[in-house]
Order: sequence, then structure tokens, then C-alpha cells
Amino acid sequence: MKRLLIVLIALLAMLEYRLWFGDKSLAESFHLQEQIKLQQQSNAQLVARNQILREEISDLRSGTEALEERARNELGMVKEGETFFRVVGGERDKPSND
Repeated sequence: MKRLLIVLIALLAMLEYRLWFGDKSLAESFHLQEQIKLQQQSNAQLVARNQILREEISDLRSGTEALEERARNELGMVKEGETFFRVVGGERDKPSND
């Protein structure tokens, strides 16, 4: 009976060791759950970005307004008959709180 008790205690000790420190332990499980949460957040951001890009592609394919806006903002193009004004200024003096 004494040997059986010793074997059961040894088995329990091995299982506890594996639970806390071994492969697939609780700590590793918590770490993996945290990684899953971070990856899901990253995926959600990428899905939102992809949706915006899909809408932009749809706008570019369907209408000229989006093309015109892009040409104006990114390429600095103007329509015929328009006058382009570029305002260049330095840093503004900030009032001091003295």
C-alpha cells in the first residue's frame, strides 16, 4: 500500500510539473491566447483597410470624380482655364506664455 501511495504521489508530481513548466503548459497557453488576440486585432485593421481600398478601386473604375481628385492631390494637375495658387509660408510665431 505504501508503494502505491509513493507511485501515485510521483505521478501527481510529474503531472503538476508538466502542467506548470512542461510542453503545452498553462503559461504557454496564456501566451498563445494573447498572441491570438493581437493577431485578431491586426486582422481586423487589415480587413478595414482592404475595405477602404476596395471602395477606392470601385470609385476609380466607376467615375471620373475620384480620378480627378487624385490627379489634383497627388500630381498637382489643374483643369484648363483654372488658376493655381500655391501659398508658401514659414513657421508662424507662436505667442509666448511669459
